[in-house]
This record gives sequence, C-alpha cells and structure tokens, in this order.
Amino acid sequence: MVYLQFESFPQLITERLLLRQLQLTDAPAIMQLRSDEQVNTFLGRKGTISMEEATAFIHKIETTINNKDGLYWAITLKHHPALIGTICYWNIVREKNMAEMGYELFPAFQGKGLMQEAVSTLINFGFEQMNLEIITALPEAGNIKSIRVLEKNKFIPDEHHQFVSKEEADGLLVYYLTKKKQPGY
Repeated sequence: MVYLQFESFPQLITERLLLRQLQLTDAPAIMQLRSDEQVNTFLGRKGTISMEEATAFIHKIETTINNKDGLYWAITLKHHPALIGTICYWNIVREKNMAEMGYELFPAFQGKGLMQEAVSTLINFGFEQMNLEIITALPEAGNIKSIRVLEKNKFIPDEHHQFVSKEEADGLLVYYLTKKKQPGY
C-alpha cells in the first residue's frame, strides 16, 4: 500500500538541491512560476494568476498533503531558500501502488541538470519510502526537455495505455517506470 504518513514533511537533499515543503512565503514565486508563459507552454493552464490565487493554491496543496492524497515539494538551491520550481506525486492509485509525478522549473534554471537531479531523487523516494510500484508522468508530445529527463531516468512510453487510459491522458503522452525494472529493487 502507498505510504504517505510521515512524522514531518520529508525534506530531500541532493548534491545541489533542497526539496522542501511549500510555504505561504513561496506565494510570490508560485505566482510567477504559474504565470510564466514559457513554463505554461506545455502545462495547459491559464497564463496569469494573482497573489490570491497563488495563496489559495498553496492552501490546496496543504490540504492535499494533510489528506494523504499527494506530496508536493518546493525545489530550491541547497544554500538558497528561494523556490526555483516544484515537483510532486499526485493522482495516486492506492490499489496499484501507483502515483503520477509532475514538475516545473523556472526557465532560468532549465538546461542545468537540476530537474534530472530532482526527478532521480523523487524516484528513489517514491520506491523506497512511499512503497510505490509504478510511477507515471504525462508530458505533452512537444515537451522534448521533459521527455529527455524521463528517458534518462528509464521511463518508457505506455503506448498501450496499460497504466493511464487514453481518456485520462487526454492527448498527453504517458510514460511509466516500475519498481521491478529498477536495479536494486
């Protein structure tokens, strides 16, 4: 069964990053990130949000975490607390020990291997700490950078919609990674 009950929110540390709990003080950065035209190109969401919407989004994430329906991290540089992106597990299917991974990063931080670092850390956390058996990700076909990150982490296309139905994918590509296919598991 998927494990989402932690004594405190799980902070994850990589060589260059700190993945920490989203905070209300992140509202200005969330507003900028979720309003960024380049970031939104492949996410299918409206382009501009207000500070009130950013704050409401953070409260929604807090509720999701408290209800054990997902986990959502702020991505920061290890020695600088400002949010540069986010990464999460959501759309959890408990019967299958499966969750969808989602992520976004400010354009100024893209192309530096930071998301690769965050994704590989979250994969390990998902398999080792959350008891996931399957991790999915649903990039748009044109999001080559995201697809490359997934492929570097051994995700493979779910061309037959074994894990996410064609209707649920809603025109997005479906990639998946299973614990069985990971070395050491």
